[in-house]
Amino acid sequence: MSFNKFPSVKVTTATPCLVGWAEINQEFSNQIRSRKINTVVIECYQGVYIEKLKNTIAASFAEAEIIDAAVAWKEEAGIRALTHASVTDDRIFGFMTNLNLSDLFDASKVQQIKESLLTVNKLTFVIGTGASLLVSNPGLVIYADMARWEIQLRMRRKEVANVGLSNFTDSFETQYKRGFFLDWRLCDNLKKQLLPRCHYILDTNNWNEPKLITYDMLNAGLTQTVQQPFSVVPFFDPGPWGGQWMKEKFNLDKSTSNFAWCFNCVPEENSLLLDFNGIKFETPSINLVLFKPLELLGKKNQEQFGDEFPIRFDFLDTIEGGNLSLQVHPLPDYIKKHFGMKYTQDESYYILDATEDALVYLGLKENVNGNEMIEDLRKAQSDGSTFDADKYAQRWPAKKHDHFLIPAGTVHCSAAGCMVLEISATPYIFTFKLWDWGRLGLDGKPRPINIEHGANVIQWDRQPAWTKQNLINRFEAVSGGAGWKEEKTGLHELEFIETRRYRQTEKVTHHTNGDVNVLMIVDGKQAVVECPHNTFEAFVVNYAEAFVIPAQIKEYTIRPYGPSQGEEIVVIKAFVRH
Repeated sequence: MSFNKFPSVKVTTATPCLVGWAEINQEFSNQIRSRKINTVVIECYQGVYIEKLKNTIAASFAEAEIIDAAVAWKEEAGIRALTHASVTDDRIFGFMTNLNLSDLFDASKVQQIKESLLTVNKLTFVIGTGASLLVSNPGLVIYADMARWEIQLRMRRKEVANVGLSNFTDSFETQYKRGFFLDWRLCDNLKKQLLPRCHYILDTNNWNEPKLITYDMLNAGLTQTVQQPFSVVPFFDPGPWGGQWMKEKFNLDKSTSNFAWCFNCVPEENSLLLDFNGIKFETPSINLVLFKPLELLGKKNQEQFGDEFPIRFDFLDTIEGGNLSLQVHPLPDYIKKHFGMKYTQDESYYILDATEDALVYLGLKENVNGNEMIEDLRKAQSDGSTFDADKYAQRWPAKKHDHFLIPAGTVHCSAAGCMVLEISATPYIFTFKLWDWGRLGLDGKPRPINIEHGANVIQWDRQPAWTKQNLINRFEAVSGGAGWKEEKTGLHELEFIETRRYRQTEKVTHHTNGDVNVLMIVDGKQAVVECPHNTFEAFVVNYAEAFVIPAQIKEYTIRPYGPSQGEEIVVIKAFVRH
């Protein structure tokens, strides 16, 4: 038994997944020759190595002409002006774009390329982000997709630029902001229209071992995934406050100084591995949300959130680390008005483990003077003086299995000594940092502080009596039986996520009621998820592995398994409260 860092979904298919450029280009060649194709489109998600892709195609198809979609973009200055409303001048935050990818192209250049391709008799590849917009009737369409975590790694290494720009040397936070508020929205909107019309899907997350499948294979994989329990691929990242707990428990790279975060169920960021006869094909797990929303999310959730996954599970490790930044999240009306988001980042801290002196900052102290607190925060930010957090924010002792509820507008942070399972709504970028304890980020620069945004949303009446009554360990017995007990653990009535905790030595039956469920074993070693009607294979899950039950699965059971048989396990379940 160990933490599975590369979970996958086995897909039943007789069609092989092609691996390596030699096999892939041979397949392209066979299709071009047998179908007498003149024009091939390779549409690329932001972050694909487009120059490398062009060179690889040129080396294998020496007789072909290659057109880079970038030749039809508007001038860079024009693109920056057009997208400024989405990107803004803020260091961290933008506004969710209402543009389409076609808006970044010069209409006259697009028309010129389209007309030239109608009469061409030479094999032509059109490659790049937006390539499909330049060709009226392509003979072959390939989609080069890209996982967002890999995009972020490439941004940090200065290897890729944002859509329409040549900003390879921009800071990571600048590139990420454009990706989050602009590029990924543009690419996803086009992907939703284009992907079902593609012949092949190309995985170049590992450039040296590319993989190719047909669209039908991808669709079969996504269909298979929403018919069973599954996990997405977690990723781990260090941070200025990161701890050592995950490194030890999950057997992570010992040479890395710390691990602060684990994104273990954030479909907008994570990947899904589809196993085709032992070959793992990586696809962004957002594709599951985009193309199987009803089966995955359920009707009510799709109506409320659109094609977005509403629940996030991630880890925050401060054991042998430091305090998180003192922070607050925007209220629903504020995030909608200022950032174009439909819902906000309500969240909670479920404590997986804690040291004896562990603390959580939650809410404010009694009779806090809000104007004085904001002025002290501004002073600390401007002149480098120390902000006395303990003067204003209330500290609470934290122990294993405590649950701290954090509706938007609540000042909070985990102090050192906590291993936190953060259960929250998905828009994770919207954290207004108020104080970062005077430290620098891993890049050696001060981390962004958002005092003015924070001042606009802090709920000053969330003081100790209210906080204790409403936000700490709001456990309530729901049901139970021989060998099991179900408890309601939150979240607060202002938050749309419901959580339930199950302490069990026996099998427990669950019903999705038509909504997606996200779960984790938070104590015990191993469990098995089974279907009473045998519609999916038994799914074994280990301690601390997040897993998803799609909405279309009506009923499932969970019981202790393997080394946990005969012992108690503790399971946490989250779903949307309607």
